[in-house]
Parts: sequence; C-alpha cells; structure tokens
Amino acid sequence: MTTTPAVRISGLRKTFGAVEAVAGIDLEIADGEFFSMLGPSGSGKTTVLRMIAGFELPTAGAVELSGRDVTRLPPYERDVNTVFQDYALFPHMSVLDNVEYGLKVRKVPRRERRERAERALASVRLDGFGGRRPAAMSGGQRQRVALARALVNRPKVLLLDEPLGALDRKLREQMQVELKEIQRDVGITFVFVTHDQHEALTMSDRVAVFDHGRICQVGTPEEVYERPATPFVAGFVGTSNLVTGAVARELIGRDGTYSVRPEKIEMGTEGAPGTVAEVIYAGPVTRYLVDLDAGARMVVVEQNRRTGSAALSDLRGKLVRLSWHEQHVIEIPTE
Repeated sequence: MTTTPAVRISGLRKTFGAVEAVAGIDLEIADGEFFSMLGPSGSGKTTVLRMIAGFELPTAGAVELSGRDVTRLPPYERDVNTVFQDYALFPHMSVLDNVEYGLKVRKVPRRERRERAERALASVRLDGFGGRRPAAMSGGQRQRVALARALVNRPKVLLLDEPLGALDRKLREQMQVELKEIQRDVGITFVFVTHDQHEALTMSDRVAVFDHGRICQVGTPEEVYERPATPFVAGFVGTSNLVTGAVARELIGRDGTYSVRPEKIEMGTEGAPGTVAEVIYAGPVTRYLVDLDAGARMVVVEQNRRTGSAALSDLRGKLVRLSWHEQHVIEIPTE
C-alpha cells in the first residue's frame, strides 16, 4: 500500500526575469517527516518553500499537499503554516493572545481557541507563560511562541524558514534538539529551510541539498555526509578533502575524484608524507592543514584528548605522514 506524501513537487520551476531561481525540481516529502532543504544563499531552497506556502506562484510545475493540487491556490486555502526567522509576534499582545490570534481571525469560539492555545503552548514547553509579553521572554522562548502560534491551527505541514537564524550559538543548538522533540511529539510534517549543515544533520529525517536552483542529492543525514553524490555536496555538507587527477592516482591508486573526511585521517609514522602548514585550535578539536608531497592540501581533525594545547602548535612546519582506511575513501560521481 502506497502512502500519499505530505508534499509532492513535480517539475517545479521559478524564474525572476532572466534569473532561474528554481530549475525544474521533483521532490516527495513523507507524512510526519522532518525534512530539511539545505543550501547556500541563492540556491533556491527558500523560493521552493514560498511556492509550497503559496507566497510565490511557480513559473511551471505543480505543488500537491496530501494528494491535492494546490499550485494556484492562495496561502489561506492551503493546509500549511509558516514560521519565519523574525518570529513576527505582536509586541502589544500577551503570549496567549499571540497564539490565539489566527483562531480569532477564523472566528473560532473564545473558549475553544483559549483551550487550543493553551495546548499549543504546552506542546512547546511554555505552560504558564501565556500572560507574558514577548519582550519579557528570551529569544528561544519567543521562537517557541511563534511555533505554538503556527501549530495551533493544526496544519498538515509546518514550513520553517531559517527559524533559528537570529539565536546565539548555544541557544541555537539547544533549540535544534527541542525542535526535533516537538516535531516528534506533535507528529506533523516539518519542512525546514537552512544554510547550516550542522542544523540539517542534527534534526532531519532526510535532507535535500540545493545548488543553483537544483537538488544535488536527497538522503538521510548519514547518506548525505558519508556518501555525497557530487563534489558540491561533499564540500558543502561538512569539510571534505577532494583529490582527483594525478594526486588521486598517487594517493588513492586509481583515477577518479575521491573524498576523505578530515576526522577519518590519522597523523602518524606511516602513509603519505607532508608538512603541517597550519594548526588551528578549536576547543574540543584541533584542525591541521597538511601540504602533502603529492600536491594536495589535506585538512585533518583530531579530538583534543590531551590536557594542554601548547604542544599542538609545535607541529607547525613539522614533517608528518597521513593515513586512512580504504572504506573511508568515497568515490564522487562527476558529470
């Protein structure tokens, strides 16, 4: 038995004058899935989100929600809600009034909308916060109010446009975990747009990697990271050491384009010779840039298990050898 996807996109294309923002993509997002659209600025991911929401009309192609063609329907006739980066909360209203607002516009009776708003706040861990004003809350709490306001309408699909972008790093990482837990609890489809590969890998069931209006790869976080389908995916999702041509023949032993992730490489007394060009201390890890005699610069990452960091910088300019296991060499398809 085939389950109807929550979102189906067919041949979706969008042009702005001479610029092709989305270049004819096909995509299916399963019901109840946490799906991320990942890519750099200008890659087309936000434009796709806006076409799903109905804020932009496609130049060509179709958008279906739970099997229903909504391509030409206005936003208010689509069973979706959108959470934006700036939250868009009403500062003069209480948290509860903010969450109730959409229900009030829809003429939902006062008692029902109050009950639904309180349940929505509870679902985002904000029980008892209804009487506060947004200004009296932290950035993470305001983000959850915006989420509750979207969830209270019980949409089939929740669209999130870089909603954590305004938060500091520590709060952002905390909200990544909370957002995934909330999605699992409420059980609705989340479509999340981000340019942050760590966010996408942390929260998603599957990820679509965008570049120049096209989807380069769709897969689980592990598939996208461990088995990138293109050189762009290998370089954008995490750090990758790409080797090709004569360098690949010398280091890998065969022609082609290959990737070895920095954390898979070991520095020791065996392997390819090179010189440490730079040592970058980053708290939990140290990153080494190593210029190999074969002609490639490789990034190596090691966890800092030592008590001090002073000895690490002493490696700058030293001769080292790099090695890796064959199973960690990823062959990258090229056009």
